[in-house]
Amino acid sequence: MKQIKLALLSTAIVLSLSACKEELVQQSSSAESAPSNPSDHVISAAEQLNTLVSNYFDEGLAFNPVGGTFLGRAEYNNQFIAPINETNITKKRDFYLSYQQQLAQIDKSSLTGQELLSYEILARDLALILQGQQFPSHLMPINQMSGAHNTFAGFGSGKSAQPFNTAQDYIAFIERADAYTAWLQSVENMMREGIKQGVVLPKPLAEKLLPQFQAHIVSNASESLFWGPIDNFPEDFTQQQRVEISAGYNQMIMQTLVPAYQRMSEFLANEYIPSSRESIGYSALPNGKAWYEYEIKKHTSLELSADEIHQIGLGEVERILTQMKEVKQTVGFEGDLKAFFQHLRSSDEFYYDTPEQLIAAYEQVKAKIDAKVPLLFNVAPKADYIVKAVEAYRAESAAGASYQAPAPDGSRPGIFYINTFNLKAQPKFLLETLSIHEAAPGHHFQIALQQEIEGLPLFRKFGGYTVFAEGWALYAESLGKELGLFTDPYMWYGRLADEQLRAMRLVLDTGFHAKGWTRQQGIDYMLANSSMALSDVTAEVERYIAWPGQALSYKLGQFKIQELRDYCKKALGNKFDIKEFHTQILVDGALPMPILEAKIKRWVAAQK
Repeated sequence: MKQIKLALLSTAIVLSLSACKEELVQQSSSAESAPSNPSDHVISAAEQLNTLVSNYFDEGLAFNPVGGTFLGRAEYNNQFIAPINETNITKKRDFYLSYQQQLAQIDKSSLTGQELLSYEILARDLALILQGQQFPSHLMPINQMSGAHNTFAGFGSGKSAQPFNTAQDYIAFIERADAYTAWLQSVENMMREGIKQGVVLPKPLAEKLLPQFQAHIVSNASESLFWGPIDNFPEDFTQQQRVEISAGYNQMIMQTLVPAYQRMSEFLANEYIPSSRESIGYSALPNGKAWYEYEIKKHTSLELSADEIHQIGLGEVERILTQMKEVKQTVGFEGDLKAFFQHLRSSDEFYYDTPEQLIAAYEQVKAKIDAKVPLLFNVAPKADYIVKAVEAYRAESAAGASYQAPAPDGSRPGIFYINTFNLKAQPKFLLETLSIHEAAPGHHFQIALQQEIEGLPLFRKFGGYTVFAEGWALYAESLGKELGLFTDPYMWYGRLADEQLRAMRLVLDTGFHAKGWTRQQGIDYMLANSSMALSDVTAEVERYIAWPGQALSYKLGQFKIQELRDYCKKALGNKFDIKEFHTQILVDGALPMPILEAKIKRWVAAQK
């Protein structure tokens, strides 16, 4: 659901962090760092590493100018991702290989504290990225859930990270549009090559892509999403600026973007969709079994097989069904669980009548939760977040909810997106659990805090791991009762429903990509084991098909964090402090699970 998207994530709160930033760094340092010797003039391993990771981040932005814009780096606002071709693929691979070789020259044995974590993280990242080069992901560069085509549209709407404050900002986007169309042409080239090699999207996903491009084919520039910044000129623009920029945007839309969207739409309709595959799992692709195993490792950072994960999922689904039956009995519903699910899906009492009512309800829950989080946390981000409806142009294919991080400079709050496309997919009983997951103390706490921690290398400050971010958010949901929430039985059912969603993901993701499950089989399984609406189930199923391995991260990450909490509680006994445990989980930003486990065990050992 929640990017993840990813993005790449996703992916942010309210109390002041200013008094605790230094404390956070000191806590991490005191437990793991040795003081440097100021008289030592030899460049230490720590200094070498800090220089290397700084260069790695800065040079890496050349491959990711879109990320540069999200970071507020104005010099990237007129650029886009380089066209996908063999030259650029090789250039990127050589970049990672070079840094892997440089990192190997640094003496890891002399590193402690943050430097040791940075070394371990970067070494793992580089090895994994290079391992992934064997799989032709560039032949499926976009899908209905993720792709820079949607990010670009968000930028152009004037409602995302792309700034439109000065005349130069407007010009920068026109230049970015030229770069975007070059990238989009390369996407078409790669997808056409994918047809030749048998590496294509499943047909349902390819079909969902088409309307995303067709939506931008207009006959008048003022009808375009990209006209949004023209409708919202800054007040200080002169009349001449308005006239000249409007003319430039009319030309950009009608002569650059509309033709590009028209070409891509025709390619999808006439060539790609007819050539897309009937199979849905990665196991049906060339070298697909190994590719899926790689995706599991990439997204979870754990060494688990598809079979192991599938069995874990089946067990969790049954456990949660038992608890749902208890809720049914508590509320006095007569009938079996299937009938209870149908009651929850269809009864108007569980749904709002308008998008405005839905958004207002989440804003009320926000205030309630914000007042509760100090019970379990002694840290919170400075950045606040807002609740906002998903934009209409992407609502049909978007997840039910998602999170977007705040601007690093504090100029833009985090955004908790609610999809109001289908109000029957947004039941009232999800209000508390979804707020916890996406906002506080879930994604918003973890991601915004990570951006605000002083002294964290930028590649960690703005990086992340699905298993950590989503595992934390699901673990945060499990704190609901400790925070005084879920007192209403239907709200508790909402928590179970959300947990059930994540448990079913273990079954379906492995079922699709390792066990030959069909799309319809996945839909039937979710409808039988949850009260989710058909439209929501369909979007979820197609998401798992599009993002193999990503959906495994939630439950597996939650399991690991809970396992570490249990370990700390047993090891520390009366010295265990839940607020301090949460600080230690969050203090160093997102970590792969094996590195987080080693770090927590060092922290425990230091207290004995």
